[in-house]
Amino acid sequence: MLCAHLSAYGRDNERKGWPGYDYLMQAEAGYLHLSGEPGSPPARMGLSIVDYMTGITTAVAILSSLFGVLKGGRGHDIDVSLFDVALHQLTYPGAWYLNSGYRTERLPRSAHPSTVPVQLQRTSDGWIFIMCMTQKFWVELVRALERPDLLTHTDYATVEARRANRNSLTAVLDATFSTATTADWLKKLQGVLPAAPVHDLPQALDNPYLRTIGMVKDLPHPAQEGYRVLANPIKLDGERLPSQRAPQLGEHTEAILREIGFDEAAIAKLRASGAA
Repeated sequence: MLCAHLSAYGRDNERKGWPGYDYLMQAEAGYLHLSGEPGSPPARMGLSIVDYMTGITTAVAILSSLFGVLKGGRGHDIDVSLFDVALHQLTYPGAWYLNSGYRTERLPRSAHPSTVPVQLQRTSDGWIFIMCMTQKFWVELVRALERPDLLTHTDYATVEARRANRNSLTAVLDATFSTATTADWLKKLQGVLPAAPVHDLPQALDNPYLRTIGMVKDLPHPAQEGYRVLANPIKLDGERLPSQRAPQLGEHTEAILREIGFDEAAIAKLRASGAA
């Protein structure tokens, strides 16, 4: 026997009867003070990320328990809560505070708290996100920008120096990145340095690359012609898992009734009474 419970705050504490939503978990677990620009009001993530993470965590717990049942024959009572998952996903900022008292603060340009430059940079037509997580990538960036002077500049030559001079380096990089478009810079950087364009939602979903990799697919739907969905991100043996729409209300009623033993006369009687 295996039973999984998913709730807002868990079943064994004083909040067991409290209702809860994703946004509330983000608020109490500190997420809103990790998102957004310094000096602005606290900001939640744009997606219901705690809901998604909690669903995945619960699925992993169930699958792990099923594996245990197959091996040992013993079931489990599983308890997962939105709040616990939200806290667990604080990851290294949480560990830094718990062990050294270090407070991760919001930084301009959605920057990484310790490694520079890992942030947004302004281009002539928008933004690009670059990630110089290692000294090697910093060297590659300087080469692509054709700014060899930055390699020996005392303010930017090392990881520590760049962190101490984050603001001045941002201005220096903006001046160079602003001379060309995001697309132009990506041509220079892709495959050399981790970088990505900064898209709005339509740009993200209209990206031709999504069709190339099969992440957007057509799904026949009785209520809308040309209905499209985001595909399952899991591939098995090189193929994406199939997608199917949710059934309409009552669409499978007759099939289910037949499966559990109702004959045509009984189904007709239920239909006549309005019950099916």
